Amino acid sequence: MTSALDQQNRQPTASKVVLGLSRDGLEAYPGAALVLNGDGAVIHANDRAELLLEAMRNGQLGDLAALTRATRPTIVSLRSGANTVVLELAALPADGGHFLVLARDVTLERNLRSALVESRQRYKDLVDISSDFAWEVGADGRFVFVSPKGALGFSADELVGRDPGEFVVETPADTESAPFASALALEDVEVWMNQADGSQACVLASSTPIRSESGEWLGARGICRDITQERLRDAALSRANNRERLLSYIVRTIRDEVDPVDMLRAAAEATARALGATGCQIFRLLPDASDFALAAQFGEGGDEKRALDSFIETDHFEERDGPWHVLSTVSRYRHSINGAILLWRDDQRQGWSDDDRLLIDDVANQVGLANEQIANHERILRLSRTDSLTGLFNRRAFFEEIARRFQRLSREHKPAALIYVDLDNFKAVNDVHGHQTGDQALLAVRDLLLHHTRPTDLVARLGGDEFAIWLEAAEENIAIKRCEGMLEASSTLAHFSGSSDKPLHMSLGVAVHAGASGESLEDLIARADKAMYEVKRDGKGHWRLAPAPTAATGD
Repeated sequence: MTSALDQQNRQPTASKVVLGLSRDGLEAYPGAALVLNGDGAVIHANDRAELLLEAMRNGQLGDLAALTRATRPTIVSLRSGANTVVLELAALPADGGHFLVLARDVTLERNLRSALVESRQRYKDLVDISSDFAWEVGADGRFVFVSPKGALGFSADELVGRDPGEFVVETPADTESAPFASALALEDVEVWMNQADGSQACVLASSTPIRSESGEWLGARGICRDITQERLRDAALSRANNRERLLSYIVRTIRDEVDPVDMLRAAAEATARALGATGCQIFRLLPDASDFALAAQFGEGGDEKRALDSFIETDHFEERDGPWHVLSTVSRYRHSINGAILLWRDDQRQGWSDDDRLLIDDVANQVGLANEQIANHERILRLSRTDSLTGLFNRRAFFEEIARRFQRLSREHKPAALIYVDLDNFKAVNDVHGHQTGDQALLAVRDLLLHHTRPTDLVARLGGDEFAIWLEAAEENIAIKRCEGMLEASSTLAHFSGSSDKPLHMSLGVAVHAGASGESLEDLIARADKAMYEVKRDGKGHWRLAPAPTAATGD
């Protein structure tokens, strides 16, 4: 006798077939089985049909007669405790106008299909919203799939059908081939690729090959994550660290110098070396802010660059100047310009980069501090060597300087003259008119002495109303002419006089050092001082030339 299950497999639709059934046959069926009469009433059921019978009693199956008229299996979902069971019901005609209803449990199959659909949808959703892009290439190595969002600035349609090699710029040296054509599974391979706008992007690619059952390579699929910004940040951080290292080297070099002036020379050399420059010049702004003066230089091609003229108007300057790439910037202290740095590099080398410009700005900050230190040092030195009222050399600075010059005269056998100046009746000026007028009189004397001397000469206030003049390379006739000119001009001091019987005059004593003389500096000073006091003793207001030393000619 043919079983009901065999009959179902041969005859899945409700065709006119007569089945011979037995109770044992129904019980042998692995699923639920029912026998219905023509009206749809159950006349027999096996033990596994209890769930169907319960559903019928609860009205979950509806009109069973409709099952006998269906031309294809019917799917029903039934509650079984806390679970849902999905059954596929097929009605087959049997002898005597009866129908055999067979149920097949498709719960697992439906759950697996649902899970697969859900998994695919989940994958699709993740691919759609991901900033990464998924791809697949075929056996010809061309894209057959790209995430809907596209990649590298191209749409998905623009990439499909194209060879990924068109876009690859660089891959790691230890990678035999790009991930898009690899026969091996690869993970996190860094690849630089061209984008639609012409720029380059760095992606981290992972891929796996696709093979046939026989092992033939059919393509590959994978994911690429754009890490361009991360790499750019890494590169920027690396460059910043390098600038910091170079700046530290320059700062250490500057601070190792004790002499402030040597700081700039060290800074010029260190800056040129750190920036790979052919040469470097450092300038200081003159006290009147009228121009820049060269303070230090290092390297080749040291002709002073005239780009400095633009420093007052603009902080930075960059241009091609003949065979040089020139880069410069100003230095500041407390927001005020006090100098400049100038670098040049020959045109056979690469021009200046953004990192070079940032580094020279950092160096300029340090040079600004060094320039200020030098200016303070010079200011202190100047104050220690000058008279606070007149600004002339003070006694100590004057005698230090003429001692240095006197040694040179002795070697070169050149002449010079020393003039001692003492004001006559100056005390009366202070007594009658006060010290403020006395100070004005001293300033007038300063101007008079400077007017009758040259820039190479030295003028000093030795203290009180005493002055001294060193006439560089002056022979006797020149010294006498200077004394006569100053005495004649001293008549302009009369209006400072304390009274008509005590006019403000000058008494001058001059001693001339002959070039070949073996006279010492101390002797020269003594002769000038003695000549001046002889004038004071003999009536004041005159000049006197000290007699030549007793040993007028040396060995």
